[in-house]
Amino acid sequence: MNTLSYRTIAVNTAAADKKWVLVDAEGQTLGRLASKVAMIVRGKYKPSYTPNMDCGDNVVIINAGKIALSGKKLDGKVYTRYTGYPGGQRTLTASELLVKDSTRLVRFALKGMLPKNRLGAKLLKNVYIYNGAEHKQEAQNPVLINLNDLK
Repeated sequence: MNTLSYRTIAVNTAAADKKWVLVDAEGQTLGRLASKVAMIVRGKYKPSYTPNMDCGDNVVIINAGKIALSGKKLDGKVYTRYTGYPGGQRTLTASELLVKDSTRLVRFALKGMLPKNRLGAKLLKNVYIYNGAEHKQEAQNPVLINLNDLK
């Protein structure tokens, strides 16, 4: 029996087969969209997945303003930040953030599902989020995928 056939292949960033993927967020639930996009960006749908490398695809998300939130999350989900000054705690609800900048709403959900280290910050740069149907990555010819077909 040939033992070379059982060798585990670790893909580095130079050898990774990165593609461009287009995702339409219209009518999708925020958390389900973010978890599936995080798996695509991470590369977990590929057989050559390597946990410590950036081997996932580049993702373009369009229609982020038409995202859906289930239950009472529009008023109950609160995003908190701190300015750095005394009394500088600021809060926004999900409905206020959806009106103000819906791309931040999707980015916050996606950031929470990626690793909390330098790799996660690098992976987040592979995601491009737009409110409308227009995007700037036409030259890369992204392939439209249906998230409902993914597991």
